[in-house]
Amino acid sequence: MFEHHRKPLLSRRAFLRRQVRHTAFSLIILGFSIGIGMIGYHYFGRLCWVDAFLNASMILTGMGPVDHMDSSRGKIFAALYALFSGIAFLTFAAVLFSPIYHRFLHKFHLAFEEDENKTG
Repeated sequence: MFEHHRKPLLSRRAFLRRQVRHTAFSLIILGFSIGIGMIGYHYFGRLCWVDAFLNASMILTGMGPVDHMDSSRGKIFAALYALFSGIAFLTFAAVLFSPIYHRFLHKFHLAFEEDENKTG
């Protein structure tokens, strides 16, 4: 998916295209995750759509629930969604920032090899 460390650094234009693709995919992950939460909170928690969106967003970002679930089904959904959200948010962040992290490491590695070649 990413270029090998011995290959040259991608051009800025190619890097930006890669970042746009990763951003789009991460937004799909985010939208899907919030959608699951909204549907669950609306159905199991009997919350209106705006409150369901608020609860799903707060759980997904690790802030915690806003509304209290009264039914057992609502509580079970909230617990499962909280577990799912932890993984989903980490996945979102990893997909979003992986091109930036890779470019940083790649640039660092190329600079390190250049210094090694000069000294050695």
